[in-house]
Amino acid sequence: MTVPDTRPTDPAAATPGDTSPGDTEVRQAPEPAETGTDDGGRTEAGDGTGERPVRRWSRWDGVVAAVYLAWALLVTARGWRNPDGRLLGSRPDDQGFNEWMLAYAAHAVRHLENPFFTTAQNAPDGVNLMTNVGMQLPGILLSPVTLLFGAPTAYVLLMTLNLVGTGYAWYHVLSRHVVRSRAAAFVGGLFCAFAPALVSHSNGHPHMTAQWLVPLIGWRVLALARGGRVLRDGLVLGALIAAQFFISVEILFLLALGCLLAALAHLALAPKVALRRAPRLLGGLGVAGALVAVVTAYPLWMQFFGPQHRMGHPGGPDVYALKLGSYVRYATESIAGSPTSAGGWGPNTTEQVSFFGWSLVVVAVAAAWWLRKEVTVRVLTLVAVVCALLSMGTTWTWGTERTTIPAPFALLQHLPVFDAVVVARFGFITTMAVGVLLALALDRVASLARDGDRLPARIAVVAVAAALVPILPTPLPAQGRPAVPDFVTAGTWRDHVAPGRTLVPVPVANMTSVYWGSAALAEFAVPQGYFLAPTSKEDPTGRWGVEPQPTAKLLTLVAEGKRGTDVTPAEVAQARADARYWRADAVALPKHRRQEDLRVVLDALYGPGRQVDDVWLWDVRPFSN
Repeated sequence: MTVPDTRPTDPAAATPGDTSPGDTEVRQAPEPAETGTDDGGRTEAGDGTGERPVRRWSRWDGVVAAVYLAWALLVTARGWRNPDGRLLGSRPDDQGFNEWMLAYAAHAVRHLENPFFTTAQNAPDGVNLMTNVGMQLPGILLSPVTLLFGAPTAYVLLMTLNLVGTGYAWYHVLSRHVVRSRAAAFVGGLFCAFAPALVSHSNGHPHMTAQWLVPLIGWRVLALARGGRVLRDGLVLGALIAAQFFISVEILFLLALGCLLAALAHLALAPKVALRRAPRLLGGLGVAGALVAVVTAYPLWMQFFGPQHRMGHPGGPDVYALKLGSYVRYATESIAGSPTSAGGWGPNTTEQVSFFGWSLVVVAVAAAWWLRKEVTVRVLTLVAVVCALLSMGTTWTWGTERTTIPAPFALLQHLPVFDAVVVARFGFITTMAVGVLLALALDRVASLARDGDRLPARIAVVAVAAALVPILPTPLPAQGRPAVPDFVTAGTWRDHVAPGRTLVPVPVANMTSVYWGSAALAEFAVPQGYFLAPTSKEDPTGRWGVEPQPTAKLLTLVAEGKRGTDVTPAEVAQARADARYWRADAVALPKHRRQEDLRVVLDALYGPGRQVDDVWLWDVRPFSN
């Protein structure tokens, strides 16, 4: 995949409004011109000038960053009103888990503990963090915020910065290396960061929206292919890839797939140029791969062979697949969308990765047709279409109904790594390809305007604006956060639970454990939780959570009013064995509508409890040590 260098070599030739008094054009050393022909005999664009202008930071870059920041704050505004009292978005459990991940990262930094595996959740077996969302690098970078202000504030900050950083990174790469119109680069960055794909995942998936390094990695791959220094540029690329690995392995996989598809498309469309550039690219990738292999060896072992590793994803791939018609409809959080506009067309509110609307699909197709002679555009178009088809899952759909006719992903569903992919997320690759295509098309429109052909340029700008406005994001919803007892938030638990030992909330609910552990910055362990784990020690197939212990099931039935308060000697013995299994120091009962029934049962299981702050507490150390 090659991106033609179309920026001006003469500062005076820049698009009006694209330069400012603060701009400085600095020329680099000459590079050899890259020319070549595709199979149709057309010349591939290359840098025939012998020197390139390099843009430095200007006030226009500051304006772009400010606009992206304002838009990101608009999307996350309801979460900022009261981070400790509200949950941002429509997926509270996902947010709760990711807050816990941030809390544990800060805990790991503070105590120098393993950032890839922990027993602070799902005690005593623990959670393999590499087979879940990872996020070690954002968690470590945000650890001062987490330690000072808490995980909820760090989470909302991360969700906001992800949108800003992703948008600006795309703008930076597009404006410096791909197009000469800053306006075109601005629109490309805006789309790549605020398209339905990233906004929908802002409902609870920071690892999917943290795409700040994606355009930089993509550009370094292209730079290698276009004549970069194999060792130096390979090491730079390797460092970026390793950093992305510790942000989101899933995004790194999608990026690698997108680059592979682009390379294959380039090979098919311009084989002579692709083959000439292959040695440099492969050499640089070899250097990068060697560095990445060294840096990621242990976490990769943990992911595929470490304790609590899992294989595959719960449910079949079509559970998380898109429908073909989803690409011409509007997402829940788009201006043209509504609470029901995406119903039946996507897996849930988080996985609305397509939803471009008819107008944008028409504009994108028109742009691809208009620029069809450019190899880059044809590569982008092929990649976008292939990944859109992969996001359909294993069978085609008719309307919102799934047929039995095999679709492309059926060929890949049993391959390693592909068996764990959330299929809808192939739409991320389509989104990025469309964003670059829009930037290229608008850059050509700006060129028309400079040449005096203003009417077609104005029509094109109006068409693009009309296509983008309906999919612009609206503020994400927010809801109240489940209360965590003062016993936890005030730190009173420290007088009753040793660091690293387990505090058991009653009833033993997955998210209760997560919220309590997060509020205490993972200083004590909790049973169960919210995570992906193997089905059993013998079966590594992925599943959500684990099977509750017998005492957890008993207390849940009492809390739901489905059984009485009488307990048998066998249940007493089992409760004390479970306390030993959990390595628990204390069992805590917060306010609950069936608090009296639960107290009677817990007194029978562990002896008389006592009130401490706003919980009833049972010291179970005599049974667990």
